Amino acid sequence: MKFFFIILSLQAVFSYGFNEYRLATSTLSSRVQGFSIKKHSNDLAFKHDKFVTKLSFEPNRESETLVLVGEDAAKFDLSQQNPTAWIQFFVAVSGVLGSLFYVWLYSSGPQLGEQFKNWMESIAGGDSTLTITYMLFFFAICHSGLASLRPYAEQIVGARVWRYIFALVSLPLAFSSIVYFINHRYDGIQLWDFRLVPGMHDFVWWSSLVSFFFLYPSTFNLLEVAAVDKPQLHLWETGITRITRHPQMVGQLIWCVAHTAYLGTSFMCATSAMLCAHHLFAVWNGDRRLQEKFGDRAAIIRERTSVIPFAAILSGKQQLPEDFLQEFLRLPYLVIIIGSIGAYFAHPYMQAGAALLKW
Repeated sequence: MKFFFIILSLQAVFSYGFNEYRLATSTLSSRVQGFSIKKHSNDLAFKHDKFVTKLSFEPNRESETLVLVGEDAAKFDLSQQNPTAWIQFFVAVSGVLGSLFYVWLYSSGPQLGEQFKNWMESIAGGDSTLTITYMLFFFAICHSGLASLRPYAEQIVGARVWRYIFALVSLPLAFSSIVYFINHRYDGIQLWDFRLVPGMHDFVWWSSLVSFFFLYPSTFNLLEVAAVDKPQLHLWETGITRITRHPQMVGQLIWCVAHTAYLGTSFMCATSAMLCAHHLFAVWNGDRRLQEKFGDRAAIIRERTSVIPFAAILSGKQQLPEDFLQEFLRLPYLVIIIGSIGAYFAHPYMQAGAALLKW
């Protein structure tokens, strides 16, 4: 077995000399069970459970991104899907949402949503702009705090139980913030009003669509979101990550800029400030969490990517493969498009539903 591996290693070096390094590494990855290929600056390490073979050479700049150390984002194979798992997914989601409806909204239930809104308003002295600021700050503390506690909490209660705890805290707080925002978005001082400017509505619509492509890369595996599959912290490397390492932050900034320009109220400015501040903090916190879990692999991803969109591509740190655009031609991105269009047409119903709560 060891002799067989040495032969394959020599084949990789030979192929590299003839500019076929990508094909060689792809062949090794698919043929040799139990091996992993790991790229570090000028070294290529072939790892097996029993031994490690390390090849050192001086690669050119183009070869540095040919071996992925992260995960292929949005990869979805319909033939590998388990119908039973998806039934469990819908049962789990229905159970969680039903429970939250009872404790947070239902008139005969505890109505924790009403109590939370009243608590925030009392702290803010009845000022709606301060209320949304406090709501989003409280959400940020809970959301990022629980995410940071994840590696420790999962050792105690398990990954699936912690995912449910995370959802049961984050979802109602996010829901309350969204409802309060919809009902009070025109509050405060009208700093400017571009709503009737020709093309402004289209600008907001297209900006929102683009923002959702950035906002949801970590929810590609819905079975993990509902804890049907064991939740994992992912180290994405392809797709939108090639453009920016923190797509959720970029997506949130795009959404906030578009809607702030459109509405022009001090309430909207405060909302955007809190959302952007939370996501900018998540840039540091996210890199920290990935470094703690993945170590050198996370460091390589940071070297190959950038926080500012396209910066790594323009600087040459990120070499796009020839099939880069095909990384977006996948079912999860189609779901994002359908969901974004659906959310647009659902706006009147969302506004009516928010108004019924009288928050």
